[in-house]
Amino acid sequence: MPVGATTSPGVVMSSLNPSVNRSASEARARPAIHAEDDGKLLLRLTIGILILLHGIAKLRGGLGPVTDLLTQHGLPAGVAYLVYVGEVLAPLLVIIGLWTRPAAFVIAINMLTALALAQAHQITMLNQHGGWAIELEGVYLFGALAIALLGAGRLSAGGSSGRFN
Repeated sequence: MPVGATTSPGVVMSSLNPSVNRSASEARARPAIHAEDDGKLLLRLTIGILILLHGIAKLRGGLGPVTDLLTQHGLPAGVAYLVYVGEVLAPLLVIIGLWTRPAAFVIAINMLTALALAQAHQITMLNQHGGWAIELEGVYLFGALAIALLGAGRLSAGGSSGRFN
C-alpha cells in the first residue's frame, strides 16, 4: 500500500511499517506542538530584535539622554550603563533562547524603569488616534513578560528542557 494511503476511517499509513502508522487525529494534533514552539520563537525574535535595535542605537549614540534622565530623577549617572544589560545583553539571550526567562524579566524591568522615568505621565493618556499613548512601550513590556512566562520553547539554544528556558 502506498505511503499516505488510508486503510480504514481515521488511520493514515505513514510508512510500510504498521508500527509507525497513526490515526488521522494524531496526525492532525502533531503540528500544534510545532506551532506553539514556532509562536514562541516568533515572539522571542520580535521582542528581542526590536529591543536590541534600541540598544544598538545607544551603543552608537551614547548614553547621554539616559544619563540626563537619571540625574534629573536624582539617580547616579552610572546606572545608565545598566541599559546595555537590558537592551543589548538580555535581548541577545532572548533571541538565541538561552537563559530566556531571566533575560526577558530583565527586559521587562528595563521597560518598567523607562516608563517610570520618562513616560509615567502618559500611562493613562490616549494618543491623537485614540490608541494608548505608550502602546509601543506596552507591547515591549507585556511581550517580555509573556516570554518570561512561556519560556523559550524547543527552538532555542537552551532547548525546552533548559532550566531557565
